[in-house]
Amino acid sequence: MGQVAPRRQAGQHPHRLRPPMTIPTPGPDPHPEPVSPPPPTGGWDCHAHIFGPSDRFPYAEGRGYTPPDAPPAHFLRHLDALGLRHGVVVQANAHGLDNGAMLAALREAPERLRGVAIMPAGTTPDVLREWHRLGVRGLRFHLFHPGHRPNYRRGVGWDAVDALLPTLRELGWHAQFWADARVLPDEEERLARLATQLPVVLDHLGEAPAADGMETPGFQAFLRLVRDHGAWAKLSAPYRVSLQGPDYPDAVPLYQAVQRAAPDRVVWGSDWPHPQIPEERMPNDGRLLNLLLAWITDPGEREQVLVRNPGRLYGN
Repeated sequence: MGQVAPRRQAGQHPHRLRPPMTIPTPGPDPHPEPVSPPPPTGGWDCHAHIFGPSDRFPYAEGRGYTPPDAPPAHFLRHLDALGLRHGVVVQANAHGLDNGAMLAALREAPERLRGVAIMPAGTTPDVLREWHRLGVRGLRFHLFHPGHRPNYRRGVGWDAVDALLPTLRELGWHAQFWADARVLPDEEERLARLATQLPVVLDHLGEAPAADGMETPGFQAFLRLVRDHGAWAKLSAPYRVSLQGPDYPDAVPLYQAVQRAAPDRVVWGSDWPHPQIPEERMPNDGRLLNLLLAWITDPGEREQVLVRNPGRLYGN
């Protein structure tokens, strides 16, 4: 794409270069570059979002950002363009606790899509059991850092984990965490304990800033959770870690370290349609998958990350 990365100043981080809250953010690049070599048959995009259509599924009041509509048909077109068969729709904060848009996508393409919901502590087991029949396979929780506001202003945390854990285990679901890397050293022990009871999945490398290197306490805690404590990781959204687009060379060592730490517990996700990312940093989805295929050169390891591992985590 030839985009030029903004210069990172001391103390800057991709977190703080997002648009101010509630203004519209652009949609994805409509022209994904061809994926070469083709991904293995039956591949998965394990992290994407459905937004709207807003006239049917209004965005939540008090949201931190306003995305463009990204309905199921557009996501399926994205999968087809990348040569992928399956996708995972992760509930996003623009819709708050109303999972209607995500569930509608699962109903529209049950043979291709699975879901991850966001629900509070008081959710009844019967609701989650019904959603399991629709294709939901996990719940997303949030571990914020004060510096990661104001765009991330809502979420569900440990109270919901504790309340919903019995039903998660009953259904064979996983607990997915959007966790700021800066909180991981303090949360590591509790997350490690949880990972002995069910799969724990960590998003976006905790958005640990690649420019700070691999030895930061947050990234090292992330790596230990994956390597030593059985957590899963999503090799997703390098543009949330690095400002050096479009190829994010400073992020490559971090992603490769995580993949080497637990090749049987990593999956890939595009983070389509890239909420809160400004136009000058908007990635090309074909290029994102091509980067993964360049980072992981062994065909068997590519199939593990794109096909076998997601099949285990999201099931049928």
